[in-house]
Amino acid sequence: MPTLTSPKISVQETGYDYQDDHDHRLHHSKTNGAVSISAELFEKLYLAPKTEVSGELRRTFGNPTPIGLVGFLIALTPLACDLMQWRGAGGSGATGIPQFFFFGGLLQFTAGLLEWVLGNTFPAAIFCTYAAFFLSFGSTLNPSFAAFSSFAPAGEDASTGLTTQAFNAGFGFFLVFMGLLSLIFLVCAFRTNVCFVIVFMALVFTFAFLTVAYWLLAEDYQGNAATANHFVIIGGGCAFVCCAAGWWILFALVLESVEFPFQLPVGDLSRLVKPRVHVPV
Repeated sequence: MPTLTSPKISVQETGYDYQDDHDHRLHHSKTNGAVSISAELFEKLYLAPKTEVSGELRRTFGNPTPIGLVGFLIALTPLACDLMQWRGAGGSGATGIPQFFFFGGLLQFTAGLLEWVLGNTFPAAIFCTYAAFFLSFGSTLNPSFAAFSSFAPAGEDASTGLTTQAFNAGFGFFLVFMGLLSLIFLVCAFRTNVCFVIVFMALVFTFAFLTVAYWLLAEDYQGNAATANHFVIIGGGCAFVCCAAGWWILFALVLESVEFPFQLPVGDLSRLVKPRVHVPV
């Protein structure tokens, strides 16, 4: 009677190596495709609506948005406290000149360039704009640039230029158009999140109140000094509201970057304000 024998499968005969195949599948599962993030998460991370760009730079490099926010906040928050004259601060912001140059200027401008490289037009424009503002503001307060000493009467101290009509009226125009630019950013921010809207809304009021203060000083420096000081304090309060929203956004971004177990809401508006529909030609 014939005996039944079980067929043997030889690894050598079939050429199949389980270990090699397992390693190949494991490696393939780790590298297959790219991780895609939602439009809501993109807008939270980059503070801009998600747009299609060529290349893989967004997956190659890190997110520069927190860097720009750090520069903005470390420059503006102490200035806001200074304008509100907390703890006996002077109210002019002159103590913050180094922060304006390095945090507000250098750090923000670097972040703006990196955002531009990644194809994030909106945050690139924002960071570069306010970097230029802080560089200009710091330069105005720095005597080396002679921004106010040029208006000082001959033979008098350079600081008397700060009290002249020409200087205060001229600087007021700078603040007016910074407010206008912030208003444009405010409208665009309605495509991002609530916190970003608060940032620009507060900035619009900040520049508005500071403009009023400088123009009051231009009309009558001595007579309007007390009233102008009140407007400076109110402007500082608006700047502080802007900073509070900015710190919240920064905290949310940093938590997201390390995949923290809980996340902070920023009030997504991407579903409220729909993007323009592109009609194929």
